[in-house]
Amino acid sequence: MLRINDVYQYQDLSVRILKILSEHIVWIAINDVKALPEIISKTELFHAIESFDVFRIEDPFQDIAFIQPEKDSISQRKRDENYNLIKNIVDHEQFYIPSARSSLINEIINNKKSTKQTIYRLLRQYWQRGQTPNALIPNYQNSGAKGSKKVASQKLGRKRLYKEGTGAIITQEIERLFHLTISKYLLSNKKHSLKYANREFQKLYRTLHPDIPENEYPTLRQFQYFYHREYNQVTRLQKRSNDIEYSKDLRQLHSTVNTQVLGPGSRYEIDATIADIYLVSNLDRSRIIGRPTIYFVIDVFSRMVTGLYIGLENASYKTSIQALYCAFTDKVALCKKYGIDITYENWPCIGLPDAILADRAELFGHQVENLEKSFSIRLENAPPYRGDLKPIVESRFKLIQAEFKPFAKGVVQDVITKKRGGKDYRLDATLNLDEFTKIILLSVLKYNQFHQINNYDRDIDLPHDLPAVPMALWNWGIQHRTGKLRTASDQAVYVALLPREKATLSNRGLKIFGVTYTCPELYEKGWLHRQNTINRPKFLYAAYDPSNAEKIYVFYEQSSLKYWEATISDYSREFKGYSFWEVWQINSVQKKTFEKQNIKNNLAQSELEQKIMDIIQQASSETPLSTQSQKSRISEIRSNRTHEKELERSKLKGTTSSVNDTATRVMKPEITQDAQSNVIPMPKRKKSSDELDEDLKLRFPLYHDLLSEDDEP
Repeated sequence: MLRINDVYQYQDLSVRILKILSEHIVWIAINDVKALPEIISKTELFHAIESFDVFRIEDPFQDIAFIQPEKDSISQRKRDENYNLIKNIVDHEQFYIPSARSSLINEIINNKKSTKQTIYRLLRQYWQRGQTPNALIPNYQNSGAKGSKKVASQKLGRKRLYKEGTGAIITQEIERLFHLTISKYLLSNKKHSLKYANREFQKLYRTLHPDIPENEYPTLRQFQYFYHREYNQVTRLQKRSNDIEYSKDLRQLHSTVNTQVLGPGSRYEIDATIADIYLVSNLDRSRIIGRPTIYFVIDVFSRMVTGLYIGLENASYKTSIQALYCAFTDKVALCKKYGIDITYENWPCIGLPDAILADRAELFGHQVENLEKSFSIRLENAPPYRGDLKPIVESRFKLIQAEFKPFAKGVVQDVITKKRGGKDYRLDATLNLDEFTKIILLSVLKYNQFHQINNYDRDIDLPHDLPAVPMALWNWGIQHRTGKLRTASDQAVYVALLPREKATLSNRGLKIFGVTYTCPELYEKGWLHRQNTINRPKFLYAAYDPSNAEKIYVFYEQSSLKYWEATISDYSREFKGYSFWEVWQINSVQKKTFEKQNIKNNLAQSELEQKIMDIIQQASSETPLSTQSQKSRISEIRSNRTHEKELERSKLKGTTSSVNDTATRVMKPEITQDAQSNVIPMPKRKKSSDELDEDLKLRFPLYHDLLSEDDEP
């Protein structure tokens, strides 16, 4: 199957497919500095492919998707300006026709917005590099460092002819006053005029600079130029109107009817709902776990369900990305996980759409920039309480759920159906999450392949005998309409969609949500050495999959989507095999346990301190007042210690005296008085203090150490 943005090698040329028509292909040579779109017959191309003259190659500009310019940087501003300049041309349905293209180029030139040479250069750059706004980022790799803003030494522009004076030079101080005035009077919903705001600026400037003549004040034209240069049209419209007025009357209007979609992939709708059924635990069927969340991604043209998510997490961006990734990639592995064998032909929805319509919650955060700029996906947000703007996906929920409701138990009943005093339908729940997911997958496959769409809005070129079935409409649209599906690396899309968080870096590794990760690149950088002199960043941004805490993706370069894969370390081995949802739950439990134990520890500490104070107070009350002098008391410390040691030794000896006396009577024979008279006693030598200490050390080594460590006064 031919896809937009695929790159092929034809003889010595590398060509990129720009557009797919019913019988022809539009492509461009990506290495020719003078190349323009060319129309090639599909039949000739297929013959060349079958003759091995044409074959698909790797896109040499695929790394453009990983470029992420800094916000408000020169690269970002130039990219957006260049894209806005040629947007009407590249979005035109007949951009490949020279006459249509020339008229649009001449219109831009006549409006003095650019030159023909610049426009053709930007068009080639856009088409040759992948048809994304990122393709228009200037090549600053060989440029020097950023310079400082230059301040004019004299007034710029033409000289005055009639008005006196030379005019004011717009300095940084004047620009600051411009900002203050514009923020107060023009960027508000009071709708003051530009002239009124300029008069207020004149008052402010006159107050601060009373010695400057009025003919040297900044003019209305200078004020107006600064206003339009610093604040774009969208910002001006948003700030000068309230939210309701802007949403109702000023914002871009979007519609999901068939007249606004050209074919498969023109627009996807994504939305979530709470399923009308209660489920039980996978581990214990006696435990009711509540109602699951269902995400559907629907192709507006064909009504195909292109992706889905079924789980217990609440609707949010972190769950919607799983549905989007499912919509962009092959579904064979997903179905096989639940015991359903399908082929690509059974669910042929692979690739990136041209636009996605979603609620603000589903597409909120930095990932929006990645989808829009890196992959050229237009995002359309439905305002609050406007479910009617997503009628396709809203109606699919009812159709899919209608498949299992008549048969399943634990289905939610309305007030009319439920009998008063009857059994609670929640107690009838029997299906677990895996079983329910399998039912939904089977229902989606049946819907995609066989469901007849009532009142389908047919275009004039749609065959009358073509059944209004999602699969048939999808296949016909791929063959006969301008398909909008784009190719991209699955891994690049996957990482770009993931939510991000700051990961702190220490000698243990990267830590995010209390989990520590390491990777070989960190060791190679030397960032994990235990030295204070190691020069390592305090943190790095990391992308994570909420359903898998085993690895994270670390962005090691600023303004880039290049990453390292970091795996969970041994410091956090308790979280192996868990999801981040489980990690967050465990962290919450551990924090609650810590706080409970901390309360107990504080109470025990208070009790201990009170007991210590009671003992000290009792000892103080029992200590009499001494009549001795201080010198005398200090000089007696050594003798008092020796006396106290003898008492302690006698206590220790007394604990075993009864046992020793009994043993002596049994083991030793009695000596008569006559025998004693014949015994000549040996003279006894008084042991020195050192010998006594040595004897005690041998008999009671532990007690000796404890009693002797403070012998010296």
